[in-house]
Amino acid sequence: MTFTDHRCPWRLPLGRCRIRVWMLFNYGNLRIEMATGTPTNGPDDAALSSDSGTEEVRLEQFQYDDGIVRLFATATIVWGIVATLVGLIVAVLLVLPSITGGLPWFSFARLRPLHTNAAIFAFAGNGIFAAVYYSTQRLCKARMWSDVLSRLHFWGWQLIIVLAAVTLPLGITQSREYAELEWPIDLLIAVVWLFIFGGNFLMTLIKRRERHMYVALWFYIATIVTVALLHVFNNLVIPAGWFKGYSVYAGVQDAFMQWWYGHNAVAFFLTTPFLGLMYYFLPKAAERPVFSYKLSIIHFWSLVFIYIWAGPHHLHYTALPEWASTLGMLFSLMLWMPSWGGMINGLLTLRGAWHKVAADPVLKFFVVGVTFYGMSTFEGPMLSIKSINAFTHYTDWTIAHVHAGALGWNGFMVFGMLYWLLPRLFQTKMWSDKLVSLHFWTGTIGILLYIIPIYAAGLMQGWMWRAMDDTGHLMYPDFIETTQSIVPLWWLRVVGGVLYVSGMLMLGINSMMTWMGRPAEYENPVHTAPRLTKTYIDHTPTPTSAIDGAPVLELGKKVSVWSQMGWHRRWERLPVRFTVFTTIAVVVATLFEVIPTFLIRSNVPTIATVKPYTPLELAGRHIFVSEGCYNCHSQMIRPIVSETKRYGEYSKPGEFIYDRPFQWGSRRIGPDLAREGGKQSSFWHWTHFENPENVSPGSVMPAYGHLLTEEMNYDAIAPHVKVAAYLGAEYTDEELNNTAEVAYKQAEYIAADIVAQGGPAKAYEKQAVALIAYLQRVGVDLFATEEPAAEESAEPADADSESSEETAEPAVEEAAQAVTGDGPNQDTFVVN
Repeated sequence: MTFTDHRCPWRLPLGRCRIRVWMLFNYGNLRIEMATGTPTNGPDDAALSSDSGTEEVRLEQFQYDDGIVRLFATATIVWGIVATLVGLIVAVLLVLPSITGGLPWFSFARLRPLHTNAAIFAFAGNGIFAAVYYSTQRLCKARMWSDVLSRLHFWGWQLIIVLAAVTLPLGITQSREYAELEWPIDLLIAVVWLFIFGGNFLMTLIKRRERHMYVALWFYIATIVTVALLHVFNNLVIPAGWFKGYSVYAGVQDAFMQWWYGHNAVAFFLTTPFLGLMYYFLPKAAERPVFSYKLSIIHFWSLVFIYIWAGPHHLHYTALPEWASTLGMLFSLMLWMPSWGGMINGLLTLRGAWHKVAADPVLKFFVVGVTFYGMSTFEGPMLSIKSINAFTHYTDWTIAHVHAGALGWNGFMVFGMLYWLLPRLFQTKMWSDKLVSLHFWTGTIGILLYIIPIYAAGLMQGWMWRAMDDTGHLMYPDFIETTQSIVPLWWLRVVGGVLYVSGMLMLGINSMMTWMGRPAEYENPVHTAPRLTKTYIDHTPTPTSAIDGAPVLELGKKVSVWSQMGWHRRWERLPVRFTVFTTIAVVVATLFEVIPTFLIRSNVPTIATVKPYTPLELAGRHIFVSEGCYNCHSQMIRPIVSETKRYGEYSKPGEFIYDRPFQWGSRRIGPDLAREGGKQSSFWHWTHFENPENVSPGSVMPAYGHLLTEEMNYDAIAPHVKVAAYLGAEYTDEELNNTAEVAYKQAEYIAADIVAQGGPAKAYEKQAVALIAYLQRVGVDLFATEEPAAEESAEPADADSESSEETAEPAVEEAAQAVTGDGPNQDTFVVN
């Protein structure tokens, strides 16, 4: 027998309270909800689905899987301690570079990407997963679709983190910010993120027992879809071995794709999932409904569509086409509106509950976290303004900005969530509420003591780099003067880092003691909810315009109806369609930028004198990348007077067509290297690697003595050259078939030059010679003279001049001239 599902809600007012009674006549079930104050639209409080039709509605029993949440919460705490501790070590290495005794695995440049990856993907990542697994089950009234996939996700993600912790200190890196991991690990990330985590999440949405998807789920959907797209398309590489891959993009296109990824990794890994976290856990902790449902809709869709355009603002005044960086700036400025809309929605959720903030440390963490979100999302668009960016880019201001968001917004939101979750997960009281409060104040002071000195350091760098006297000369021509002036501020940052790490240790101790007080066996209550029917009849009255009787255009009335957002209410019960629409919004915004950048040749004019790196130079560039030199040095001179006076001719797009990956950098702890070729002798570089202070007193660069002792493996160069040739670099048959011999011959020439200047014998056997070859080549092609092709037939020389210009290959002797700075150095270049 089939019954119609009749539901009758009765509300009985009792002073400030109400009782909502749901009578399910066909089953005789009675559900009573009690709440205080105004009706809530917060999580876990949506009314039972009003399914109606001829299908039988069955009540189903289920239990939530809190075991997976406990695993991710524990991993969040463990990796949080590791990430912040490595960050503290990195901060110390910046002021005491010799403290590790020259061990290559613990240099600043190798550990910095380990710190960023641990903070983003280990600490914040595990925190995201804990939030998603806890809230999704309750918002969907369903256990995660597959316990096996949940565990595979957990252990797969921890394996990725461990692989990162091993490979990055070993110098196995792509040298692309936030995407340093090499291609085998990238493949593992794609499988774990998209198929295991994404598949499990989407199937849980499909099998849910709550008809409408709450706002937190929208942000989770956007996170999963967009991060998958970003990760896959930014990491398209051609392998040159198990530990090295070369990007299919080069130079300008590679920079564009990297910051399309890098900016939106911040947007869709460090912003949207944390907004989902905010929309769920903040109302739960405050016991208040979300301030505005409509504002959350506007916030979500505008953020998803606008954020994806903003990446090029990281590349102002570089070789990126002007239109692209301007477009990035405009959309970055538009981000103010949705970002602050989310902040306002979060803070106003606390209306009527501000008295709780004074007593509840969990709410304190949330309030400070949301406040830092507002500060960071104000500062980000401000820094995208070209005139401001010209001053702050490459300075420590960017470092302060990033850490304000990471430590304040991401860190404090995770802390607030964990302190709310842990008593519920371990089913016992928090071990020490006083320690929670102490963590809050220690962390807050630590953040301020960290970022304020670094903001000051950024201002000092910007002013000193640009300062010019009345005669038009640089006031501080020696770059090291700037570095030495901010070292005391770096020490203050170390103190702030110590405080923040101390707070992390307090969290670890408090959580461990709480876990030790857990019951012998966790309670796992059985929940009951009706299964969703396949057919659904929406009984919501057709919306009408409030201006129906007014003398306005029909279009105005339609807009009035549309603004009531009933259309979005329909989308919220269609998870697959919602996911498709989110994907379309992201893809469309991306294509508007990608297609012109890659297809319009005028964006990257070719320069006839720019040739591929020789095999030895390519090997040296690989060493440069492995050592993480991009963490301290840029290779991009901007068309700004102070920069061209300090470094030389500004960089041109066509100079980078063989650069895979690009090495433009985002910070200058040392001087720019875009015109390094020929500036110093080969022996100077050898001495610089041995002890930087011998040639640059006051330098904070660590010694790279291992490059002077480790053997150069010439046989390992061939795979790199073959991949470069496959990707379009023009090499002779000799260079392709006898790579080791060609590289060895050039190395001998450089080694002889080092000996002639008083250096050691047999330098050609060491890795340093390859790196010297690369550094002596950087930036010289722009000023080279195109050699005429030799006549091989009776045809006139000019009959095939264009073809000969494109196919001419530099001989080894010419390459040797280039690396020693003895070759032609003219201020002309040819643009095809």
